[in-house]
Amino acid sequence: MPAHATPPDHLLQRLPDVVLQTDAQWAITFLNRAWQSVTGHPVEGSLGQSLLDFVHPDDRGTLRSGMPVFRLRFAGGEYRWVRLQLQADVDAQERVLSRQGLLIEITEVTEQVLVEVRQRFLRLLETIDGVVWEAERGVGNTFLSPQVERLFGYTVEEWRADPGFWRAHVHPEDFEAAHAIDEAAYNATHSYAYEMNYRLIAKSGKVVWVRDLCRAIVEPGRPNRMIGLMIDISQQKQTELELVQSDARYALATRGSNDGIWDWNLRTDEFHASRRFHDILGLDGGEHHHDGGWGFLEPRVDPDDRERVKAAFRRHLQGDSPNFSVDFRALHASGRLVWVNWRGVARFEQGVPVRMAGSLSDLAERGSSYDFLTNLPGRPLFRDRLEHAIAVQQGAASREDRLERQGDATTFAVLLLDLDRFKAVNDTFGHHAGDQLLQQVARRLEASVRPADLVARMSGDEFNVLLESVDEPTATARVGQIAAALSAPYQLDGRTVDVGASIGVVVSQPGLSTTDDYLRAADAAMYRAKSQRLGVCLFKADR
Repeated sequence: MPAHATPPDHLLQRLPDVVLQTDAQWAITFLNRAWQSVTGHPVEGSLGQSLLDFVHPDDRGTLRSGMPVFRLRFAGGEYRWVRLQLQADVDAQERVLSRQGLLIEITEVTEQVLVEVRQRFLRLLETIDGVVWEAERGVGNTFLSPQVERLFGYTVEEWRADPGFWRAHVHPEDFEAAHAIDEAAYNATHSYAYEMNYRLIAKSGKVVWVRDLCRAIVEPGRPNRMIGLMIDISQQKQTELELVQSDARYALATRGSNDGIWDWNLRTDEFHASRRFHDILGLDGGEHHHDGGWGFLEPRVDPDDRERVKAAFRRHLQGDSPNFSVDFRALHASGRLVWVNWRGVARFEQGVPVRMAGSLSDLAERGSSYDFLTNLPGRPLFRDRLEHAIAVQQGAASREDRLERQGDATTFAVLLLDLDRFKAVNDTFGHHAGDQLLQQVARRLEASVRPADLVARMSGDEFNVLLESVDEPTATARVGQIAAALSAPYQLDGRTVDVGASIGVVVSQPGLSTTDDYLRAADAAMYRAKSQRLGVCLFKADR
């Protein structure tokens, strides 16, 4: 008899074991007489039916996956354990044409152990969120768990019917690399574990990212085979892509804003700063990670601003302000002072701040916050600083348990001054002379106040001054010194020019509660000083 010839029908009919054949879709095409004697089902009535109709519903998926042990429905409706090891006939393209094998009822103790092992295996499979597979060269998948249909939409039959199914459905852009890894496993000389990440085309046409955890198994006397677990990592890949895109947008926005970025782990006190953060402070491009946040930051804050910066920082961490933003003078590595804005927000866990992140801006590079001509802060910075002073003063006034006033530590004064005859200087000597005058006024104002005070140019020939920690008599005396300094002659391109100033003054008081309240009060006092040629006018709430 030729090696692959089918035994004569009369010989098959005499076998005590069930001989069974199905087509590629599991329809029964041949049964010998043992089928009826073993299962009780008539042969003629069973031909043409699907074998899966006789299999327990819980075992159909595993039979299709290649598991040879399952429960079969006998004629009385009872399910019994059987073993059916099927062999496939394939065409020239190695597609399944039919399956045939011997069906044996399990009766031996050893076979019962096999059943128990199978049951444990199935329970384990149910807990795995992925496709368990086994493959062999020339055969394709010898085992495939039912999850393949949920993850990729293909039935087990579709997948196992074609030995080249997996390769045909790997994404074209990933095929070369995946094929090379697959071939290396088939030709390996020793067993080893490996991993592949690739895209697979699902039945719906959707692209599914797969992480394949594999092992090549090399055993003497048989072809190499592989086992593995395919996991859907599409969501992870999408998250990674979104993160990359987000990082790219964030990096682009950061470069566009020209701000320095920082992140502070308040639990470990680790402070991370971007290269731009270091550039603003004139630091070299070395270590951007610093152990000890305040240890790194405090020496870079001007001594006269440190307490104010720390107070703003504490207010945010105590929950008194929704975010943290403070303008101060930073000590540049070159030795000069630069005005910066430091801002950020904290993340709280159970009411405890655990992390902060934000940015650092060089105010000299922000036209709306810094005046290029006079090198003074502008309106936004002044308003921020005044808002801080108001908050400190109101916080002190609201503490009823305080036994005595803390002197003048929280009181302040706001000055608004407007130059007299500035228009005449511009009209007579030109705008260049006017610019020189504004620059000299700025320097005289800075020389007339303490380092802790703030001088700002609001617009045109208007300047604001914030005097901190002063009572009314001290503020009045200081304003007199400022007025005297401004009234001294100016040298503009070899010409001597006399220019004075009208100054409105308002000292902190209960009737004023907002930044706009103080600026309006100072403006009203300045207008009265100018219109009545008083030089200086102190705002009183009853006026």
